Amino acid sequence: MIPLNRSNILKVVGVERRRVVRKFFVALMEKTVKMNGGDYSVVEEESKAGFGGGVEDVYGEDSATEDQLVTPWTVSVASGYTLLRDPHHNKGLGFNEKERDAHYLRGLLPPAVFTQELQEKKLMHNLRKYDVPLHRYMAMMDLQERNERLFYKLLIDNVEELLPVVYTPTVGEACQKYGSIFSRPQGLYISLKEKGKILEVLKNWPEKSIQVIVVTDGERILGLGDLGCQGMGIPVGKLSLYTALGGIRPSACLPVTIDVGTNNEQLLKDEFYIGLRHKRATGQEYAELLDEFMNAVKQNYGEKVLVQFEDFANHNAFELLSRYRSTHLVFNDDIQGTASVVLAGLIAALKLVGGTLADHTFLFLGAGEAGTGIAELIALEISKQTKAPLEETRKKIWLVDSRGLIVSSRKESLQHFKKPWAHEHEPVKALLDAVKAIKPTVLIGSSGVGKTFTKEVVEAMSSFNKKPLILALSNPTSQSECTAEEAYTWSKGRAIFASGSPFDPVEYDGKVFVPGQANNAYIFPGFGLGLIISGAIRVHDDMLLAASEALAVQVAQENFDKGLIYPPFTNIRKISAHIAAKVAAKAYELGLASRLPRPKDLVKYAESCMYSPIYRSYR
Repeated sequence: MIPLNRSNILKVVGVERRRVVRKFFVALMEKTVKMNGGDYSVVEEESKAGFGGGVEDVYGEDSATEDQLVTPWTVSVASGYTLLRDPHHNKGLGFNEKERDAHYLRGLLPPAVFTQELQEKKLMHNLRKYDVPLHRYMAMMDLQERNERLFYKLLIDNVEELLPVVYTPTVGEACQKYGSIFSRPQGLYISLKEKGKILEVLKNWPEKSIQVIVVTDGERILGLGDLGCQGMGIPVGKLSLYTALGGIRPSACLPVTIDVGTNNEQLLKDEFYIGLRHKRATGQEYAELLDEFMNAVKQNYGEKVLVQFEDFANHNAFELLSRYRSTHLVFNDDIQGTASVVLAGLIAALKLVGGTLADHTFLFLGAGEAGTGIAELIALEISKQTKAPLEETRKKIWLVDSRGLIVSSRKESLQHFKKPWAHEHEPVKALLDAVKAIKPTVLIGSSGVGKTFTKEVVEAMSSFNKKPLILALSNPTSQSECTAEEAYTWSKGRAIFASGSPFDPVEYDGKVFVPGQANNAYIFPGFGLGLIISGAIRVHDDMLLAASEALAVQVAQENFDKGLIYPPFTNIRKISAHIAAKVAAKAYELGLASRLPRPKDLVKYAESCMYSPIYRSYR
């Protein structure tokens, strides 16, 4: 018989999986106690995991884990020391006196007992001392690795302050320096080395009930270009928002980076670079790796796992979405999420500028994933409202790429996703000339190139629009087409402005303008939650329209009075619940939902499914 001592316990814990270890030690401890004539029982935490608290999982598993007062298995079979190093269960000074006695924590913590609220207050006080945003980012990532629930409580309670820290714009710098700041792996890395073994790699991930995967190949990270394997910061950041803003439990989220190499010479020469050191694989080799990944995901996690493609280069982004949208539950946030959040802002802005979408003319700078995705969703919404054919509604929308206005005479040389936007018009090279020729009421920047909405462009927009609608969407802040201050100043305070990255309020002519942020975080967390609670098996464009409309109606009059076309993030969980309900309703309407019967009140159901970061009590 194996001696029951700390050394053997920790040795087994270090090499075995949770369930195996738990069963082994429960049996061992019961046998030991019975041999001594005693009685023994262990209160253990089942590893069944749902997507929220107290509701049945769409996969048919019991998900009522949030309200159970249970002892973590690590306590039963190992020690309090191990418990303090388990981010899923660690509470730090939040362990009360009873818990410290019951779980061998005496002496491992200072004597003070803090409430979770006091811990939050202390951490926010410390975070605000950092002058450098990247240092705040690193502190937040460190907290996530130490105390998961406290991390999410901070993020939920201080979302407007911390969103720019854990995601854009700070995450861009974090990805650029990921090799230098890398300390502990987050997410799953799948490289060309794993070709033929991807299913085995997926099984190495400890959590089994995965519901959302965010995957990137790192080729087009925000507006920063090819960052290769260092793009992992994007899936990690996106999934933290799925949990904080959409309420999807952390253990159901899987960040993935597909490493096929990088064409970034600076990274290839960097001794601290953490990825493959060769040029990017393309063509059949790339396609086969992605195909193996998608098939392995479906085989391992089922048909209803959501795969979100993130920051792929244009040529791959459109191809992947087209290839898998009819066979998998897939979503591209750069194409579809951006489109949905921008459409929501445009619908809301109609209360300020008047008319319907069909009454307006749209001009885009940028004809990549974001630009064409937004344009297509606008055309779909106009078609839905007017009953006009999509080919007709597209004529209200013009796009400018690096070669100028997209017109019919260029059609033969255009990439396939640009061809629907090639309208009859004489060639125009410069954006300013295009603005003067088309006379748009709405100017949208998705070019990834900063300072392109010049003073002349904004003044031209203001010359034929009483309230020009200007959206500078490119991220991070350094790549924004113009700043909020420039838009308000050059338009003499008449512009309705929103951006992709956050800008501070601007005072002009005695009035304070609060710029809105067309942040995808308004859409994708609630959108994903809606897919999960309905058990959706496919994503349909009508779901994106439903999400846009649900977000637009959340803008209150007090927001409009400040010039805002998006609601404040302070109520983001309620907003996400409403978006989830509309998306789920559309899934049921289209026959794409598998969770039956349909809940009577989808908003309340969505709220009940949301993960809570509040500490649990361990007995």
